[in-house]
Amino acid sequence: MAFNVASLFAGIGGIDKGFEQAGANIIWANEFDKHACQTYRLNFKHTLIEDDVRNLKENEMPDVDIITAGWPCVAFSIAGNRHGMKYKCKECGYEHSVTYDEYINGAKCPECKGSTEAIDPRGTLFFDVIRFIREKKPKAIFLENVKNLRGHDKGNTFKVIQEMLQDSGYFIDSKIMNTMEYGNIPQNRERIFIVGFRNEQELKSFKWPEKIELTKTIDNILDRNDKQDEGFYYRKESQYYPMIKESMNRFDTVYQLRRVYMRENQSNVCPTLTANMGTGGHNVPLIMDKWGFRKLTPKEALRFQGFPVDEEYKIPEGMARSHIYKQAGNAVSVPVITRIAANLLKVLEEGNRNAKEKTEYEQLSATF
Repeated sequence: MAFNVASLFAGIGGIDKGFEQAGANIIWANEFDKHACQTYRLNFKHTLIEDDVRNLKENEMPDVDIITAGWPCVAFSIAGNRHGMKYKCKECGYEHSVTYDEYINGAKCPECKGSTEAIDPRGTLFFDVIRFIREKKPKAIFLENVKNLRGHDKGNTFKVIQEMLQDSGYFIDSKIMNTMEYGNIPQNRERIFIVGFRNEQELKSFKWPEKIELTKTIDNILDRNDKQDEGFYYRKESQYYPMIKESMNRFDTVYQLRRVYMRENQSNVCPTLTANMGTGGHNVPLIMDKWGFRKLTPKEALRFQGFPVDEEYKIPEGMARSHIYKQAGNAVSVPVITRIAANLLKVLEEGNRNAKEKTEYEQLSATF
């Protein structure tokens, strides 16, 4: 049987595509960003709720076997301000943590009892993940975030997350995995993944995927045989052209423009794609082709995340490049998700078989 999945913070469907490729049935998703929703709807036909998760009631999500969530990482990312799940009193300025019950029912400053609010509301959205998990009680959960989640606030944030998941009735495990080591995609991208099962034996049966050899190179990703739109190229008119021309001399790697210097990726893979590719400027990695020095195209960025853009996955026509770059940077690496999901689904299938055999044995025993 195919297990049903509901997806929170679905983005453009990277986690969903991975679970779909592994054999799961995605039946419901939620995403707030309107441009991400446009891309999502072009590629999936099931229900997508376009709204802030904080506005959703738990009964709007159908009962499912698995809940997934790749909740916003900016509050924990090294590239962000790293406020995490902290609150700050509006009256005395005291910074503090809150419990799940305080988040749901309203928090007060522990020092002066004054009004308090999240420093970065994106960091507290994990409480909403817990809200749906506790109401729906799926057989398994799958969560994704930045590597730095584990070390944020000296490990206290991750400790709180673990405790909330355990208090919700789940046995959990986590692992930091790099796309170029586990997905056979040449991108240096480390992320933390969390799996949880209501059945402790199922967690014990779950195995994380092993590392695999990286056989693909950037030439498997790039469209270097065709000249791209002129807008992707840096020409002599650009103030950065002299620095680019002096620094970029290899076709087998990817470069990053850092305004005052160029960074060459020594491992011949793409550096971590980030959402700020969509903010304009010079955040998109650069490569060389026979027509000059240029940025990655949005399609290439999605390929570096393992999206099947040369098969069935579609990019909305006419959508601004900035939106697609942002979506690629916010996404997960699909092949890594597929491998984890396949192992997770295998555990649930085995659990179903064991439960069925137990029921049949009990029914048979009752006849004697």
